Amino acid sequence: MLEEVERWLSARSWSVSDRPIQRILTAKQATGQSVSVVLPALDEEATVGDIVSVIRRDLMGRVPLVDEVVVVDSGSGDRTSEVAAAAGARVVHRDTILPRVPAVPGKGEVLWRSLLVTGGDIVCFVDADLREFTADFVSGIVGPLLTDPDVHLVKAMYDRPLGAAPGQGGRVTELMARPLLNLHWPQLAGFVQPLGGEYAARRTLLEQLPFPVGYGVELGMLVDALHLVGLDALAQVDVGVRRHRHQDGQALGRMSAAIYRTAQLRLARGHLVRPSLTQFERGADGFEPRTYSVDTEERPPMAEIAEYAARRVA
Repeated sequence: MLEEVERWLSARSWSVSDRPIQRILTAKQATGQSVSVVLPALDEEATVGDIVSVIRRDLMGRVPLVDEVVVVDSGSGDRTSEVAAAAGARVVHRDTILPRVPAVPGKGEVLWRSLLVTGGDIVCFVDADLREFTADFVSGIVGPLLTDPDVHLVKAMYDRPLGAAPGQGGRVTELMARPLLNLHWPQLAGFVQPLGGEYAARRTLLEQLPFPVGYGVELGMLVDALHLVGLDALAQVDVGVRRHRHQDGQALGRMSAAIYRTAQLRLARGHLVRPSLTQFERGADGFEPRTYSVDTEERPPMAEIAEYAARRVA
């Protein structure tokens, strides 16, 4: 298995500099493929506008790589929608998409619904809390999909500092996701950032995948794509450094539980329970328990949704 991972790393791991923008644009024109960028957002007024502005300026204005930028707001209490719209994004509110299916909280829920309100042959997801964002985060991961028809999903890889500490930002990755992948899906051990929120995929793949509604969506998508299209259809591109807002330890615990449950479902489907996670906070009378439900619900492949099929026919 180590030899297979090393072979994959050599064949399917690139740097953003490996594909100059003109090569990517030429491939886009030749293939006629369109590109949608989706930003799932919840209370990200401080950063979402800058990200949208960079994409519009560098990848829609200076070069015609991106065809649409869509911000899907999942219920922000701040000015996320207004800031995103002012920067030039099309803003869609989560609850207005497929209203017959009541929405549940979670990042994966937003990504799943975004397939219904975007039109690109290639869909690129970008987290809305990134700071010092550059266009490389989009062009780097879209490039292989436009230039290589055998590639179906591309993850961004990057350095991920925690404050001044280099390489310490991916705590859930190192403590939960990487051990799970190495133990149960060792073919995926070569992914540097398996939980990273910046990745692009062909719509034809995304519409066949189930979407965990919460934080397990990235791990679930990677594992399911492996089984659906094979390791050589997956790739990663080094785009530099990722800076973003970091979660506290208890939030990371909840994320880890959702990721573990996503893996567990894929290891033993059919044994469904509704788990919970208990954490502790110090109160006036000592440590007090706080119990949270762990996301286990998943949305079916979008290709099975009647409204999506009708939209494709139209």
